[in-house]
Amino acid sequence: MSAERWTINSGSKFEEMAGYSRAVIDGRWVFVSGTAGYNFEDGSISDDPAEQTRQSLRTIANALVQAGSSLADIVRVRVFIKKREDVMAVSKVLGETFSDPRPTNTTIICGFATEEMLVELEVTALKRA
Repeated sequence: MSAERWTINSGSKFEEMAGYSRAVIDGRWVFVSGTAGYNFEDGSISDDPAEQTRQSLRTIANALVQAGSSLADIVRVRVFIKKREDVMAVSKVLGETFSDPRPTNTTIICGFATEEMLVELEVTALKRA
């Protein structure tokens, strides 16, 4: 497989504004930017942290498919959560999504660029040979 680097965009207004790609593919590695729970087709975002997590995973899954990969190829996930009390709801969705071998996980409580964002996920995947 070629080690050529290429990118995927999802249509997020933030990608153009901040100069980044949803995903960068470099050989077998897929690096997916922090992905909030926005539905980029209509710009909506739920006020439920679990639903934001599910939407973020849908966006990530779509980028991974375009990269020739899948959620099952994720080796690392970074979870950014606005409110400590939402950790369990977000964790439950992640636990339902990932199975063995499960990815590594780092969860951080933090602030976001917009008030409506409650969750953001960043992942790295290694495409199977």
